Amino acid sequence: MESSPITPGAQALRRGLELLRLLGQHQQDGLRMSDVTYLTGLERSTAHRLLSCLVEEQFAEKDEATKRYRLGIDAMQLGSAAVRKMPLVDQFRPLMQRLARMSGDTVFLVARDGDEALCLHREEGPLPVKVFTIDAGGRRLLGVGAGGLALLAKLPDEEIDEMFIRNRAAYEAAGLGRFALWRAVRETRKKGYSVIVETITTGVVGLGVRLPDSLRVHAALSLGTTTTRFTPQRRIEFSSLLLDALKGIKTGRVRKPG
Repeated sequence: MESSPITPGAQALRRGLELLRLLGQHQQDGLRMSDVTYLTGLERSTAHRLLSCLVEEQFAEKDEATKRYRLGIDAMQLGSAAVRKMPLVDQFRPLMQRLARMSGDTVFLVARDGDEALCLHREEGPLPVKVFTIDAGGRRLLGVGAGGLALLAKLPDEEIDEMFIRNRAAYEAAGLGRFALWRAVRETRKKGYSVIVETITTGVVGLGVRLPDSLRVHAALSLGTTTTRFTPQRRIEFSSLLLDALKGIKTGRVRKPG
């Protein structure tokens, strides 16, 4: 396979961007300098110089108590600006609005970013009780939310196992030990859509479907509702809404109004 061209003279920039991606993937817990050098293979002096520059420019921040680095305010602002205007969001906004109107609940668009699902957009339904489990720009481990579980279930078994090992503590803190995670993956593969019940927030249920491979994006649509509304009949209705939307995407009817 022909490799992508590498722009000469941009090594420092490329390393800085690599660090930003790494910090984004570990935003919740942060990274120590030793973590950064281990994960990147950079010399300690090089990693320290790059991170210090990112901190000075507010693209990273350092917790002096724990010595852990995380993304800074400027990185957050850039990410928020990018999320607000993305071709993928523009493409799926009409469909999400239709799903929110038909279900009455909240619809989310998430995309894979490393071991996490990044929320790209959220559409609110007309019901007075809103489900706001995550905002645009928010992140969760794949498998914790409904959209992330739909994405996780499509991955090869070996990759899922490796992801669980890397993030065991975070998964277990979310009530997802290895057995529970694999049970959720198997159920998602069997049904064609994911279901989470009060995994994130008490009283909240989510359903998710992964977008077709033909779109060449690792993204998913999910619908959030309350447990009181999630009757057996509603489960059939909501899953049918998502699966019908998926069929429409596959046949090129993404923008067609309902």
